[in-house]
Amino acid sequence: MTLPAALACSYLIGSIPTAYLVVRALRGIDVRSVGSGNVGATNVTRAAGFGPGAAVFLVDAFKGVAAARLLGGPLAEALPWAPLACGACAVLGHDFPVWLRFRGGKGVATTIGVVAAAAPAAAAVFGLVWAAAFLAWRYVSVASMLAGVVMPAALWRLSLGRVDVAIGAGLSVLLVWQHRENVRRLAAGREHRAGQVDGSG
Repeated sequence: MTLPAALACSYLIGSIPTAYLVVRALRGIDVRSVGSGNVGATNVTRAAGFGPGAAVFLVDAFKGVAAARLLGGPLAEALPWAPLACGACAVLGHDFPVWLRFRGGKGVATTIGVVAAAAPAAAAVFGLVWAAAFLAWRYVSVASMLAGVVMPAALWRLSLGRVDVAIGAGLSVLLVWQHRENVRRLAAGREHRAGQVDGSG
């Protein structure tokens, strides 16, 4: 498979609207019409419960793993950055799915899957920062953004190539941008902590 074909297939894998399909099947409603309106695991938990939300998180993460490993992996010998590039396209597909008029999720789970497949040590750093930030402030959105911001530095410290670090930086910027409404709520003091209705996910 050529790189352009792998990137296109990665986008299509990422664009499978897991949250939309699960909530439609279980509740007969559009997940975009409830809670934050976000097509992600947190909003599925809000709409359908913890079990479906956890399942959506795992499937969305697997989309990133599949793109990075199954599509980008075979190209890595010639293009070492191909796994992260394919993974990034899966995140773009998740965030901007063609099937839902480009209104998707925030990409946290898919980003975790991508980094876990392409750079496991960086994924461990992501998870540690996320957990520490969540325990400190109890905001899912803050934990997700801080973990995303740290990710490019982790890739750099692991001596990955410049292209990999650049792709990681792009994923970091995208993750923060997708949380812009959370940032506005944080600034206004209206963001809810864990255990309350949260707009992240």
